[in-house]
Amino acid sequence: MTDFRLKAFYTVAQEQSFTKASKILFVTQPAISKHIQQLEMHFETQLLDRLGGRVVLTSAGQILYDHCERILEAYRRMSYEMQSLQDDLQGDLRLGASTTLAQYVLPPILAAFTEQFPSVKLSMLSGNSEEIETALLNHRLDLGLVEGVVRNPLLKYHTWMEDTLVAVVHSRSHWRQMGRLRLEDLPNIPLVLRERGSGTLDVFEAALKKVQLNLSDLPVRMHLGSTESIKLFMEHSDVMAIVSIQTVQRELRSGQLVQLDLDALNLSRHFAFVHLLSEPVGLSAQLIRFVEHYNKWL
Repeated sequence: MTDFRLKAFYTVAQEQSFTKASKILFVTQPAISKHIQQLEMHFETQLLDRLGGRVVLTSAGQILYDHCERILEAYRRMSYEMQSLQDDLQGDLRLGASTTLAQYVLPPILAAFTEQFPSVKLSMLSGNSEEIETALLNHRLDLGLVEGVVRNPLLKYHTWMEDTLVAVVHSRSHWRQMGRLRLEDLPNIPLVLRERGSGTLDVFEAALKKVQLNLSDLPVRMHLGSTESIKLFMEHSDVMAIVSIQTVQRELRSGQLVQLDLDALNLSRHFAFVHLLSEPVGLSAQLIRFVEHYNKWL
């Protein structure tokens, strides 16, 4: 239903190539060129320049590209919501989520899902990533959402949302004066970390290994089973924590916690859906689609 000329222009701009756009849209290159020429005639301005082997936006093209992004996303949202009207979803869905997701990310999404599909009964098990994966393998869950790295060959992972781990200390900590941390600083700073089996700890350990460090090289004061416990621990002990940025935004805004720069480590990761090797169907598939769309509309 949407104007295909806009889709053609948007795809060329994204891929910086007429050839790639034609393959993605399953039309010929001359057809792509014709659609863009029609847009340029309509707006009476040039939208694209060819520089060497790639295509770049003109200033007018950038304006149109920004509008296309909003128009095409609005169309996708309309299509999704109209399709949802045809779905009389009902039944039980057993969901599992690692602690960070269960406490800080999923509640508003699941509230919106149950508003749209009130006949669906959701139950959610919260635990670390390893516990969620075990529950899936034991058929106690239909679908999981976990953090960290892919770990079990009997499960399939589908990345969803980007996340970053950050180094934080309490506002009263004397470590706050350091600002930017070097790798050689890490063995001197006491740490409080998540427990074994958590995705957060997995990501931190993997980042350390890439710079030839082991967790055993660092002074870990304690491992705790939740970020809330870690935050409370930091109130009473002068330590540094490595946690998801999702879990400390309120404390960083209020000034209760202070973030230290730890650029020497790559602490980015993705949250992921996880399920058995067979493709999700029914309520599981519907929830995946809903969560992916919800994330785009934030």
